[in-house]
Amino acid sequence: MRGKAQNVMMVLGGRTALLDDWTGPGGSQRRARLRNHSATGHERNFPMPTFPIPPTLDMHYEVDDYTDPWRTPATALMLHGNAESGAAWYGWVPHLAPWYRVVRPDMRGFGASTPMPRDFPWTLDLLIDDFCRLMDTLGVERFHLIGAKIGGTIARAFAARRPARVRTLTVVGTPPPYRVGAAERAPALIKAFEQPGGVARWAQESMGDRLGRTFPPQGVTWWTQFMGRTAASTQISFMPTIACTDIRADVPTIACPTLVITTEGSGLASVDDTRAWQQTIPDSELLVLPGDSYHVAASHAVQCAQAALAFIARRDPAA
Repeated sequence: MRGKAQNVMMVLGGRTALLDDWTGPGGSQRRARLRNHSATGHERNFPMPTFPIPPTLDMHYEVDDYTDPWRTPATALMLHGNAESGAAWYGWVPHLAPWYRVVRPDMRGFGASTPMPRDFPWTLDLLIDDFCRLMDTLGVERFHLIGAKIGGTIARAFAARRPARVRTLTVVGTPPPYRVGAAERAPALIKAFEQPGGVARWAQESMGDRLGRTFPPQGVTWWTQFMGRTAASTQISFMPTIACTDIRADVPTIACPTLVITTEGSGLASVDDTRAWQQTIPDSELLVLPGDSYHVAASHAVQCAQAALAFIARRDPAA
């Protein structure tokens, strides 16, 4: 790694966040720049953070770039999970943005992007095309791809189907390539989402398994409210389609260096089950962290971000 971590507080977009105090070459300059810049990084000519995709989508995104202004950094595209937005990566940005240009879109239907109707015809290829269009607009041909939860499912399909775009892949707390029983559970979830406050109630009821037993209660409340703001119409169309998708044919065709991160007690799959599909990716590694959460990108944000940085530096030194 280019520095070692000590705890320092910084302001990121008006919010105090924990930042690694990088002590390697140029560390003091990076720390000063991170303290003095706004959430969009130093002044490069970024487009406005809403990208229109015809016919009806306005995709919101954020770009975080605190890299040295005299160099052209590699880019990391980060794909959030179900009922979230790019804001879910708050714990990662302070660690990645000093080294990479970080792009955090709100997937169609989620966050500040346009909600999707309850009969929307979701497909993985449509979502992959959304993200490719965004990166084309930003002038980025190849990038490091990071996905959490269902974002990791989309990211695996992305890496398999658009190999020329992806330099490395990191998936964190992501489901198996095919979730047995998910399609059968979808009708009950849809019925629940149709009730007033249904999305928030679903988020609250599932938050224990999602974040694990040791996550702070205030954090559980924040994540419940954060996910509960998702439009019910988006969830109603998303759950029986993307959340039930089958990427078993895609996973073995992933060619880029891949890091898979899970916990010892994840409710999504056992370590053995996760290792079984991870080992079908030819150039892949598995990192198992202590704990029982399955939203590992949230519960272990610092460890995951640092592991991703180390993996990218080791497997793609040109980055």
